[in-house]
Amino acid sequence: MYDIAVIGAGPAGASAALFAAKAGKKTLLIDNDKGMTRRGWYENYYGISEIGGPDLVETGHKQAVKFGAELIAGQAVSISKSGDGFAIETDSGATYEAKHVILATGVLTDLAAKAGVETKDGTEPRIKTVVAVDASGKTNVEGIWAAGTVAGVSVHAVITAGDGAKVAINVISELNGARYVDHDVLKA
Repeated sequence: MYDIAVIGAGPAGASAALFAAKAGKKTLLIDNDKGMTRRGWYENYYGISEIGGPDLVETGHKQAVKFGAELIAGQAVSISKSGDGFAIETDSGATYEAKHVILATGVLTDLAAKAGVETKDGTEPRIKTVVAVDASGKTNVEGIWAAGTVAGVSVHAVITAGDGAKVAINVISELNGARYVDHDVLKA
């Protein structure tokens, strides 16, 4: 069983998986290869002068995998309660179990709604529906969290990446029973 499964591997999802894996949590990252980030060109992403969407997504995947996240290609089609966590079924018929799930599905809310997660009207242009979350990223279903555009934050990639990190830190903190902080320092 995974500690954390992240569904969606754009900036929000890959950032969440990166933080989770770096914290030593057994992490699964599911990518359907359909995210809107892949179609973008970025000149407003902190720390990068300019980058194409495919390269940005690939960099995020590599960072998450570097710290131990397992990246799988597929479309999550259902999430159901299973024992102490959730069973996530993909379009290939494979099933994965995780204690916590982070939805980072961009503009797609159908999977969340199917799992009993409450949705609400979106406030961003062209984003009709988002998942209802509290300030920490929790949904109404205990153990299911949401980050990024699907959670109602701005569609800007740098903002969704930060939201993914924030939600992952909150999940890690809950798993640890104490506030988690991840700060690296320069080596002398």
